[in-house]
Amino acid sequence: MKSLDRIDFAILGELQKDARLSNKELAGRVGLAPSSCLERVRNLQQSGVLRGFHADVAPEAIGVELEAMIAMRLTLHSRKTLSDFRKHLLAQPEVIQVFRTSGANDFLVHVAVPNAAYLRDLTFDRFATRAELSHMETAIIFDFDRNWMVPHYRGSDGGKTGNGGA
Repeated sequence: MKSLDRIDFAILGELQKDARLSNKELAGRVGLAPSSCLERVRNLQQSGVLRGFHADVAPEAIGVELEAMIAMRLTLHSRKTLSDFRKHLLAQPEVIQVFRTSGANDFLVHVAVPNAAYLRDLTFDRFATRAELSHMETAIIFDFDRNWMVPHYRGSDGGKTGNGGA
């Protein structure tokens, strides 16, 4: 992955705060000419550092009234089994996020559904029917907050700073 300098960190910080900034406004905030800023953003995208821009949609506005985290444990732990199961999870439109974890469970799966009956049917019909699944536990999400700022632990020289970006 590309080594980042202080300008790259500044660009990433500004875009994490507001991904809708125009290139001109972003360039002004980080002290670059607009053409240089645009080139930097393109380089960050091409190198995989900047993975995308996303809209934060209110779930209830599109019919999502219930979200849940589902802990899942598989019977076998081969790379192929884990990969195939992960692909199955990601193919489900209700699945928002999939976390491959260590510990007692292999996956934590964040789902968004219209109601409890839909959640029941999803877990029974599309997850519990999988032969490789040995255990599943569902927890309803009452509320959550997300920090869109990812802390950085590398200095502008690429070395570890250990300061979480402070």
